[in-house]
Amino acid sequence: MPTPRNYFVRLGACAAALLVLLALSPGVGTEAAAFGWWDTWRAALNLAIEPAELLHRPGADLNGDGTISQGELAGFTAAAKSIFRRRLPRTLLALQVGVTLALCGAVFQVLFRNSLATPYTLGIASGGSLGALVAIRWGWTASVLGMSCVSAAAFAGGLAVVGAVFALARGSRRLTSNEMLLAGVTMGLFCSALMMLVTVISTEREVFEIVRWMMGSLDPALPLSGAAMLPLVLPAWVLLVFSARALNQYRLGDELAAARGVSVPQLQGVCVLLCTLATAGVTAHCGPIGFVGLVVPHMAALLFGSDCRMLLPASALLGGVFLILCDWGAQCIMGLAGWALERQLASATLPIGVVTALVGVPLFLLLLRTRRR
Repeated sequence: MPTPRNYFVRLGACAAALLVLLALSPGVGTEAAAFGWWDTWRAALNLAIEPAELLHRPGADLNGDGTISQGELAGFTAAAKSIFRRRLPRTLLALQVGVTLALCGAVFQVLFRNSLATPYTLGIASGGSLGALVAIRWGWTASVLGMSCVSAAAFAGGLAVVGAVFALARGSRRLTSNEMLLAGVTMGLFCSALMMLVTVISTEREVFEIVRWMMGSLDPALPLSGAAMLPLVLPAWVLLVFSARALNQYRLGDELAAARGVSVPQLQGVCVLLCTLATAGVTAHCGPIGFVGLVVPHMAALLFGSDCRMLLPASALLGGVFLILCDWGAQCIMGLAGWALERQLASATLPIGVVTALVGVPLFLLLLRTRRR
């Protein structure tokens, strides 16, 4: 087992990697390749850029006279600022989503004592997707408190499914963790059947929108649109990390945890409620993004061990790193594909859910092989 010093060194390395990725993110992507991260930051912070520095930059010398005029410098700076305003909010949104899904996945794997548990285990993704599909099918385009009807319907659908699972849990005998898992999977399958029904009765244009939404997206409609999730995800981050000691006792068994002063029903209810609200908020805003909540907690457990006091913050940090890197891949893959196929695909962006699946499946198999050893 790593020593406490090694734990903090590794956590510090994850945090440092996250800061480096945030700094580099404005320069990543096909459209940002001509500017680079340093120029975008300097333009955004209104730091001076000398004309001589831009002589060999593609697209800077517009008239090809070998000099950079003040107009060309102003155009370069304005374009760099525009890229910064688009790229950094997207990276911050990827950070929020990655932290939330990885942290909730780690908590659910502990709470349900199941290594295959994810933030979507209780049917949040299926319920949210069903709500979004209904809104797309019937053309609900209005906004509710600044949130589109599709996002509001997805949020309501996710909460409704988890509410149905909790309604089953009420009664003379509390449902066990495995029974809650089965209830969540069953509700998810029921929602999937209704989603297929909605898809069948939709037009071609609506089917395209439905499929596109189901792939997940990190495209913010507004520069600060990701801030709408903060009231849901920030309390979950703080309270779940502070529940680490109680979760450590819970892993030993309900009876032993209760003997050590842990209220097991209260712990389960609070953790499920926090994870549900945070995951429903992410799903409503970005659609279902798979494999983050499954792969990253296993990666964190392999690096940091199973102590929840280190596992939960490590999962959160690694989740942010993982999704930012996947988003970089989504920005660059289409440009590489266009170059290979000799087609103009650089302006397209691969859905983030496709990238997380392409990366998550082989990574998870590699983790399984490593754990077997």
